Amino acid sequence: MQLLISDANILIDMEEGGLVTLFFNLPYEFCVPDVLYYEELEERHAHLCNLGLGLRELSAESLFQVAVIKGKYVGPSTNDVFALLLAQQEGCPLLSGDRDLTKAAKAENVEIHGTLWVVEELVQHGIID
Repeated sequence: MQLLISDANILIDMEEGGLVTLFFNLPYEFCVPDVLYYEELEERHAHLCNLGLGLRELSAESLFQVAVIKGKYVGPSTNDVFALLLAQQEGCPLLSGDRDLTKAAKAENVEIHGTLWVVEELVQHGIID
């Protein structure tokens, strides 16, 4: 099963759109950086782990890159940079609807998909019509 790393806004978009349960029916493994989860999702969205959201840690090498990436790109938050670096570390696509994070991911040659891509995947896999 292909791993996809998500930032917080994709998960919140899925919840706001009433698609979060269906989202986890897609044939992917969805993970977020553990720090991002604890800082942005745990308080109001802890149930996401019960639905299938995984947590992953950044390696020490990836953590050293946070300051480098933050210095190169003004817009992305630190937690967004964690998601970008985790996707890079794991060699997998990143899910984000954040414009600044999308620009940084493209510049860093990390494959990135947004909310519309997720909805298209739900349609293509027959989960919604």
